[in-house]
Amino acid sequence: MNAFIKLVTISLIAGLSFSAQAQVATTKVLTLDAAKKIAATARQFAVTAKAPGGSIAIVDAGGELIYLERLDNTFAASALIAYDKAHTSAMFKTPSRKLEESIVGGRTPLITVGYTMLIGGVPITLDGVVVGAIGVSGSASAQQDEEIALAGAKTTFNQ
Repeated sequence: MNAFIKLVTISLIAGLSFSAQAQVATTKVLTLDAAKKIAATARQFAVTAKAPGGSIAIVDAGGELIYLERLDNTFAASALIAYDKAHTSAMFKTPSRKLEESIVGGRTPLITVGYTMLIGGVPITLDGVVVGAIGVSGSASAQQDEEIALAGAKTTFNQ
């Protein structure tokens, strides 16, 4: 009987250590260098598109700011709005356009959720997983904000 108890105890310990290891996942995160590269791509697109200005914010998967850039001649509030768009996109793991369109389409209670549901926030994905988001505000239009954000979100990286 004593040998049986030892065997059960060893089996339980082995099972616990296996299940603890099985709960840990490897994740990819945006680095500051990656965020700067995304912003540079977005900025270059903005210059090419002759955007009158704009702020570009890059956040991590948790919606926390990694990098912010405000182009010359951009109104000050655009920096906060760009961050809010990126944060919203990261938290919902979807373009902020979908949320604005839902509100315009009649789902007005969404405005009480506490996020900035304006066009111009786009998730940044790597291998199909959202690793962050980019938000743009202050260009010529909401459409142009989104185009600049999409250009940045398409930045490729060496892995």
